[in-house]
Amino acid sequence: MKLAIMQPYFLPYIGYFQLIHSVDRFVYYDDVSYIKQGWINRNRILLNKKEFLFTLEVKGAGSFKKINEVTVGTNRLKLLKTFLQAYSRAPFLKDIEPLLSRIFNQDETNLSRFIFSSNQIVIEYLGITTPIVLSSEITKNNELKGQDKVIDICNKLRATTYINSIGGKGLYSKEAFSSAGIDLKFLQDNAKPYNQTENGFIPGLSIMDVLLNNSQTEIREMLNQYELT
Repeated sequence: MKLAIMQPYFLPYIGYFQLIHSVDRFVYYDDVSYIKQGWINRNRILLNKKEFLFTLEVKGAGSFKKINEVTVGTNRLKLLKTFLQAYSRAPFLKDIEPLLSRIFNQDETNLSRFIFSSNQIVIEYLGITTPIVLSSEITKNNELKGQDKVIDICNKLRATTYINSIGGKGLYSKEAFSSAGIDLKFLQDNAKPYNQTENGFIPGLSIMDVLLNNSQTEIREMLNQYELT
């Protein structure tokens, strides 16, 4: 069984969804520390043909708070307006505007569950069927840290292969996973550039940039454009 574990990120880049698509089960790692200035509640879109960092406001965040202990703030409708303004001429705005409306008009206030629900709307649109669970709902040894805790979750869920994004290559040891009977792989996003702006292509933007500029069929092809190492 192939498993991936990642912190919940709000509307992340396509590589995150490739990771979900590549495994048999995916875990949102929501009972670990919230990282300020990280990518949990932030990402980038294009606004006026330039990169724009959008931030989902949060409350109760701190160095000692877990992600699932943080609350969503009050700027959701402002962000919705920003997205609609930024992509007012996007070719697939008519298809994606209802998704954006559902995402930003949610009643959920818990950050972890808000991100879960938001990304699930995207996942359903893309036809991804991977079962997803919150790590806070898994019985495990919470005294463990880092790699050891990830291996413990893999064992609890009976994973034989663990796949992580390429960015975590320096964090995990193939030998340590192998000793636990788990094959460790890393996913490298190789999605092809698409028509985005006459100023050139900017990779790694929020999945919303991908959705607003490409058809469902094109994006489903992108989901398979990755390499495992």
